[in-house]
Amino acid sequence: MAKFRAANIQPFGVNPAGVEGHAGYVRKLGFNFPLLSDPDRAIARAYHALKDDGKGIQRTVYLVSQAGKIAFAQRGAPPVDEIVASAP
Repeated sequence: MAKFRAANIQPFGVNPAGVEGHAGYVRKLGFNFPLLSDPDRAIARAYHALKDDGKGIQRTVYLVSQAGKIAFAQRGAPPVDEIVASAP
């Protein structure tokens, strides 16, 4: 998180679980960033993060600039330094 903050990047996660389910998930995993609810998978669909079955989510990382432009996009869990290096 320190590297993201130093680069003025606000990470957040998107998950299809409901808001109530997120509270326990966030506590269990110790997330220190916001987790957004996407129960109809509209965000996942828009950002091409759905698996071939149309239901499962493939971890996908995007960096969106303050101007709304995609500066970085990669499936999986890329290294933080790689994400930060692409910050505008």
